[in-house]
Amino acid sequence: MKDCNQCGKCCIKYGAEDLHVTSEEIALWEIFNPDIFKFVKGDKIWFNPETGNRLKTCPFLEIATKKEPTSPNKYTCSIYLNRPEDCRHYPSLISEMIRDECEMIEATDIENHNRAQKKLDILMIDSRPSS
Repeated sequence: MKDCNQCGKCCIKYGAEDLHVTSEEIALWEIFNPDIFKFVKGDKIWFNPETGNRLKTCPFLEIATKKEPTSPNKYTCSIYLNRPEDCRHYPSLISEMIRDECEMIEATDIENHNRAQKKLDILMIDSRPSS
């Protein structure tokens, strides 16, 4: 398994309507991160604060500055330390990564899902809740 190359596929695919947050996350944003909270509507996230319309992408997904004009886009999260738990926990399964065409996957990961899952679990240990 390769390191994340910031291709943004996961954020682009799941960064809007498929993303869920807890009431605790929303409450913390309301108190400590009003710049995030203004994109919340009820118990759902990523609404335009001016129009109230649902956004098609996460408003905090940004394209990183390119070193070379022809390089592929790399994405960053401007609220990385305060991002929703759904974001923190992705990816959780090798099958998700394969389905989503994650660029971290290598041929050997596809050949041996169990070994790849163990590697992923180690990589993600700091992002996932303890069981």
